[in-house]
Amino acid sequence: MSQQESSQNPMEQETVCKHLFIEGRVQGVFFRARTRDQARRLGVRGWVRNLPDGRVEVLACGPREAVEALVDWCHVGPPHAVVTRVEVQDAQPEPGLRGFQVRW
Repeated sequence: MSQQESSQNPMEQETVCKHLFIEGRVQGVFFRARTRDQARRLGVRGWVRNLPDGRVEVLACGPREAVEALVDWCHVGPPHAVVTRVEVQDAQPEPGLRGFQVRW
């Protein structure tokens, strides 16, 4: 293995983006704040926001394993949430996407 190959982190080699729509009792239960916290812990970039129809929308980009871990977390959410459905779609990263933000 070359010096260059050994210095590359395998998780950095495959970046994915997922667009999620989460249904259930997901507004008013700190879903956005806890999603942001979880994403930051995992090193996932993107954003989370409430939708007028009561769902929560998430864009998550990062290493495949980290994004998958966040998607798994979104199926449960924070303690007072009741998630009934999570729709997951492949997505493209937004230009200039840095960190993980709560959008209003």
